[in-house]
Parts: sequence; structure tokens; C-alpha cells
Amino acid sequence: MTIVFVNGVPATSAVWTPLIKELSKSQQRETVQLSPPGFGAPLPPDFDSTFLGYRDWLIGELSRFEAPVDIVGHDFGGGFATEVAMARPDLLRSWVSDTVGGYEPDFIWHEIAKLWQTPGAGERHVEDIFSGDGEERAVRMAAWGVPEPAAIEIALGQSPQMGKAILALYRSVPGALLSERGRDLAAAAARPGLVPVATEDHAAGSVALRHRAARRAGARAVHLDGLGHWWMLQDPAQTARMLSDFWSSR
Repeated sequence: MTIVFVNGVPATSAVWTPLIKELSKSQQRETVQLSPPGFGAPLPPDFDSTFLGYRDWLIGELSRFEAPVDIVGHDFGGGFATEVAMARPDLLRSWVSDTVGGYEPDFIWHEIAKLWQTPGAGERHVEDIFSGDGEERAVRMAAWGVPEPAAIEIALGQSPQMGKAILALYRSVPGALLSERGRDLAAAAARPGLVPVATEDHAAGSVALRHRAARRAGARAVHLDGLGHWWMLQDPAQTARMLSDFWSSR
């Protein structure tokens, strides 16, 4: 099998390194890390940095594999993975996403997302967070809850390109669009799904909201008590076991 990991915002594939090290040797050999353009990979000048543009990018990447894959997405990477599960389940054996709650009608964006969606204020904010050298950016990532050494590795992959991609991406997904996309969430049940519910992740919607979305997607929800938005970095051993148990039980 092939296991594809897709990171989100404002990160790089470095978020997965500790978790992957906790997988079995055979699983490690099967892993592929796909960084969305602008988020650990180059951002082509003509790339469509919208939510559906990234979905189409991921569909294109997964179409290159000879067989369906097990996909694991975090943050917006989870959103792109869910979109593939809805639109092209033939590309997947299974899917994992921690952001299905965004498809619920009563989902509310977190405050930084609202800032990025605001012209002027968003530009000033991304200029601030991506300014300075890698060490200064690492301090900001640590303040956002990213443990070291991942905070340093992520900071080294950040750039003004990432800021540009963030603004385009967040401004392409007003709440009404996600709610509309959520009408098709049941289509994701065509393949086995898993929703990690980190109880201290305050960017993904309430725990109840995420459970509700998981049920609509036909997915299994697993509580990660005491973990937050960076669950895969906070307890890589526990989350690796969660994934392995899911893959073995399908």
C-alpha cells in the first residue's frame, strides 16, 4: 500500500516526520509526503491557489500512483483529502482528515483565518509572521503550539510565497462555500474514513460539530484527549497507533 501525507497551513511536510518515525518499518517504506504548492513546495506563478484549485492539484498528484492510496491530511490538507474522497474515491483506499467539521453549516472560522480573509489586515499579518530569519519565525511557530524541532524545520520552509498562497486560499473559502460543499459530504463514505478529534484543537470547530460531520461522512471519529491542532507532533506515538489501528481494521 502507499500512504500519502498532506500538510496544511502555515506548515510543511515537517509536521509528519515524528509520526512517520513511529510507524512500522514496512509502513515507513510506503510513505509519500505531498506538500501543497506554497506550503513546502514551489508555488508556480500560474497556480490556482484556491480551495478547489488545491483539490484539483491533489487529484492530479494521486492519479500518478498505480493503485489507490491511503491518504492522511491535516488542516487544509485534510480538507483537500476530504474533497478527493467526495469527488474521486477511486483514487483512495481510505482517508483521514481532522477538518471535516468545516463542512458543517454552523462552523465558524477561527480569528486568524478571519484576519487572513480581510483585505489589508491579512496582508499586514502574513508580512509580519513571515518576516525575519528562520529563528524568528520558529519562535512564532512555537508560540502557536508547534513543538521543537518541528517549529524550526517548518520555519525554514516558510517564505513570502507561503503568505501569498495563504491569502488566496483563505479568501476562496467563505463559510457559505464550505457549507455548500458539505452537502456532498456523504459521498466520502464510499471509502473508509477516520476523523481524529483532538479535543484542544480550537481551529477545527467544536468536538460535537466534528463528530456530527464524521457521521455524515460515514467516518470513524477517534478522540485525542488533551491534544491540540498539532496532534501529530504533540504525541506522535499515540497518533501513529491510531492510524495503524485504522488501516488494519478496514
